[in-house]
Amino acid sequence: MDDLGRWAAERAPELLARAEAEAVAELKAALLRAATAERGAAAAAAAPRVEPAPAVTEPAEPAPTAGGVGGPPPAAEPLEAPVGDALWAYCVARDDAALAGAGVDAVGVHPGSELEWNREGGLAVLCSPVPLAEFGEEPLRRNLNDLPWLERTARAHEAVIAGAFERSAVVPLRLCTLFAAADGARRMLAEQHDELAGALDALSGREEWSVKLIVDPDALAAGLREPGQEPTEPGTGAAYLLLRREERRLREAVADRAAGLAEDVHARLQERAVDARVRPAQNRELAGYEGEMVLNGAYLVERDQADGLRALVAELEARHRPVGARIELGGPFPPYSFVPEPE
Repeated sequence: MDDLGRWAAERAPELLARAEAEAVAELKAALLRAATAERGAAAAAAAPRVEPAPAVTEPAEPAPTAGGVGGPPPAAEPLEAPVGDALWAYCVARDDAALAGAGVDAVGVHPGSELEWNREGGLAVLCSPVPLAEFGEEPLRRNLNDLPWLERTARAHEAVIAGAFERSAVVPLRLCTLFAAADGARRMLAEQHDELAGALDALSGREEWSVKLIVDPDALAAGLREPGQEPTEPGTGAAYLLLRREERRLREAVADRAAGLAEDVHARLQERAVDARVRPAQNRELAGYEGEMVLNGAYLVERDQADGLRALVAELEARHRPVGARIELGGPFPPYSFVPEPE
């Protein structure tokens, strides 16, 4: 599977869950059907409910009528692209020494645009100018239905947030959080100051890790099958019924065993975490794994506990590998999944 397919399975649903619902409705439905509900999951990760700026494009003038009332419609003429810039916002941080004097080492969603912190009331929101010809209301709707464009933009959005996260606690903002001008960005900081400051307090010094537990059902079944119960071809009708009954019993036992493994791994990881989220399993074909994903978890961990988390994951995988289980650890990430919901 190519990188685009993997990104769609891993990241698209979560990012779309944070995007403006009406602007990405069609794409969201298509991706969720393809990749299942994941870190839409995830996504539930939502950043604070920052409303995007009002539309910054000028409404198109109605086309003139040719031939008077009832006359034939004129040939369609291309609409002029909107001119000017808006501001694309990435994340919020505290306006302190960690942000002073240096920019984030990443390229924004529109290459060549300079990243800048807009400050208000002890907080700062990281933005970059984007051309309305590409990011205005109508162009944005079209582009959000272009999966390569969405992938490229989402990767750049996340890269900027990751760069800021290396220097300071951040509240990640939804994809497509746009402001008409810097005044709008600063006004958002003022109006949501307490909510954003509380989120930064909750996330300071912490990072997100993902853990996926994947099992091999055949290996689990082999360990649960009693000696002499190897599958055989049924002879009589009674033997066939017995075989079907044993297969059903074994499937239920495998499912119970897999659920038990997931509960054990999740419980142990929670001991190391400040908070945890369990997401739906990723689509197997799009994510490119073999077996059954029985745990897809996100864990908020103190930065000084990261080594302990890695050691625990290695211990759990060594314990469960003989029964056909493996654990995939990812991170650290900015805490997308743990931004506190507004009251």
